Amino acid sequence: MRYYGISLAVLLLDQVTKWLVLDRMKLYESIPVVDGIFYITSHRNRGAAFGILQNQQWFFIPVTLIVVAVLIYYLWVFRRARPLASWSFSLILGGAVGNLIDRIRMGEVVDFLDFQLINYPIFNVADSAIVIGVALFILDMIKNPAKETGNRFSEVRDGR
Repeated sequence: MRYYGISLAVLLLDQVTKWLVLDRMKLYESIPVVDGIFYITSHRNRGAAFGILQNQQWFFIPVTLIVVAVLIYYLWVFRRARPLASWSFSLILGGAVGNLIDRIRMGEVVDFLDFQLINYPIFNVADSAIVIGVALFILDMIKNPAKETGNRFSEVRDGR
């Protein structure tokens, strides 16, 4: 259950921060946090990471629903045997649902974290959780390589 709590915490933080941006800022307004380095910038994204696949909500919504279902299943399967994988799935799940809510509600995702020093695309809390979750999953895969059989699920169910 704690892993679903992590997902819920990510989701709540994501949605509250996006609500604050929508409520208190005009579109494209930018507030310097550390001038020349980091800004809160009200931005919208109708695509995926780095703005790819713009205006393809018909694609993103069903794919995200499938990903969410798979993540919920994996959280159940790996919850005891693979804590690092479970953390990663929790973060990805919370982020995926956060961006899904935006896509369903507004047809676009609210982005606002703007690192101008490195000219990085503007992103949000959900995006951050997804990236951190993927990094943790890669770390888990390195720490726990699949056996020769390649059947990770039997390894988990057998307690290996």
